[in-house]
Formats: sequence, C-alpha cells, structure tokens
Amino acid sequence: MTAASAQSDTTYIVSHIEAHETGMKDFLLTLGCYPGEAITVISRLAGNVVINIKNARYSIDEELACAIKLASAGAPMAGDLKVG
Repeated sequence: MTAASAQSDTTYIVSHIEAHETGMKDFLLTLGCYPGEAITVISRLAGNVVINIKNARYSIDEELACAIKLASAGAPMAGDLKVG
C-alpha cells in the first residue's frame, strides 16, 4: 500500500521508499519519512495528500505519496525495512 491509497486518519509505518528519482527519496528523508517511522494520512486536497510525520504536517503531491510504501501499524516489520 502507498500513502496515496492509504485510508485517512489511520496511522501506518513506512516500510520503504520506492522513488524513481534520487531527489524524491532525499526529499522524503529530509521530512523524516524513513523506514520504521509512523505516518498518518490526514486528508486529500486538490490532488495532494496531507500527511503527518513526527508531529509535523506536510502536503505532498500524489507522485511523492506513491513513493511511500506503508505497512499497518500493528504489522510485524522484522526484515521488511529497506530503502531503495
């Protein structure tokens, strides 16, 4: 599942970042969006996805949201974390 397809007001865990451009991955990492981090999709507005990471809200476009791969917050993560 990706942040673009995730249910609103639900907390997930970032399993990995799958960006086709290095700049996209670097940008998401600077926001604190890295494997193992909790993320909540707040809403979708005008083609953007509003997310909450580390008590900060960001509005990202759908392409960036699709690069964020998620797992359920209660799902086991051992060995599933990867960047790339």
